[in-house]
Amino acid sequence: MEFFCYHRDRAGSLALREELLEAHWSYMDGYAAEMIARGPTLADDLDTPTGSVHILDLPTPTAAHDFAMNEPNYQAGAYRDVMLRRWRNTLGRTMWDFPGGREGGNRYLVLGLGAGEPADLTPPADHDLIAHGPLLADDGTTWLGTATLLRAPDAATARTALTADRYAGVEVHNWCFGGRV
Repeated sequence: MEFFCYHRDRAGSLALREELLEAHWSYMDGYAAEMIARGPTLADDLDTPTGSVHILDLPTPTAAHDFAMNEPNYQAGAYRDVMLRRWRNTLGRTMWDFPGGREGGNRYLVLGLGAGEPADLTPPADHDLIAHGPLLADDGTTWLGTATLLRAPDAATARTALTADRYAGVEVHNWCFGGRV
């Protein structure tokens, strides 16, 4: 089962995140084989983290819940909340298989929060996608939105990866590949 996990930073938690960086990476190293994608979302300065994205293939919802809640930054209070949803890997690859590689170009997380009929179940062919898939309820079938990681010239272009007016809300976040370099 695939899961999308997005921990959002609590205001003023940068020093705590920096203190826990090695603990965070070590924790994630334990899930290396299960990772589809990972990395921080960033403020407009492209340096200050605002959250942490992890897309994983785990055996059960309980395993996904344990992953999200036992993460060191979460345990220490660096995050204000966490979004954990079932997800479907429509590209069938990991971020490490992305033909564009780790470097070059602006990277974004685009989250479309659902309203009504499912949208964007098929990945858009006209975007440089790293990962793409529907956000699903615990039942694994009810559509709640769409999450995509992509390379684009700017945030406005990244936003066009999701169909206009099909979502209750759309968030665009600066994002970069995570993990040890």
